[in-house]
Amino acid sequence: MSVTLIAGLGNPGREYAGTRHNLGFTVVEALAAAEGLKWKSDSRFEARIARWDVRPGLTRLLVMPQTYMNESGRALRALLDFHKVTPDALIATYDDLNIALGSVKVSVSGSAGGHNGVASLLEHLGGGFVRYRLGIGANRPAGMDLKDFVLGKFSSEESTLIDQKLTTFVDGLRLLLASGPAHAMNLLNRREHHEPDQS
Repeated sequence: MSVTLIAGLGNPGREYAGTRHNLGFTVVEALAAAEGLKWKSDSRFEARIARWDVRPGLTRLLVMPQTYMNESGRALRALLDFHKVTPDALIATYDDLNIALGSVKVSVSGSAGGHNGVASLLEHLGGGFVRYRLGIGANRPAGMDLKDFVLGKFSSEESTLIDQKLTTFVDGLRLLLASGPAHAMNLLNRREHHEPDQS
C-alpha cells in the first residue's frame, strides 16, 4: 500500500489557533474539511490524524503533530517508521516569513531558514521531504520580536486575504499530490515570481 503524509506544522492549544505560525494547521484542516475527513487523536504518534483512502492501495494521512512546533520531527519520524516509508513520502506544510503573504512555494531541499518546525524535521528525518511553504510575509512592525510576530494573530485584513486564499492553498496541495514536486514547483513557484512584493 502506498502511503503519503501531508503534515501541517503548528502548535496545539486554543491560544495558538489563528496565529501566523499555525497556518500549516489551517491549510491541512481545510483540505480535510473539503474531503469530508474525520480527525482522530493518536497518542502513539503524538498527533491528530485524518485518514484519506483515495482508492484501494493508495492512502494519504493528514497529520497535525501535537508536540509543539519545535518537536514536530519526533511525531513525524514515528509515523514514517510505523508505515515503513521514507521522508520523500512526506509533504510538510508550514508558514514561511520569506514569502509574500498569501503566496505558496514548493521546494525539496534547503536549510530550516530559522523555522523551528523545519529544523526539527531536519534533525529527525535528515531531509528528503517536500516543503509546501505558505507565505506570511516579513512585514512585522518595527521593533517587534520575530517570535512575537509569528506567534501573533493575523490582522483583520490579513485574515480576509488568508480566507480568500484557502481554496488556492488546498488546490496547490492537490496539484502537488497529483503531479509531484517537479511539476508543482514549475507551476506554483512561477506564480510566486509574479508577486509584486516577493521577498
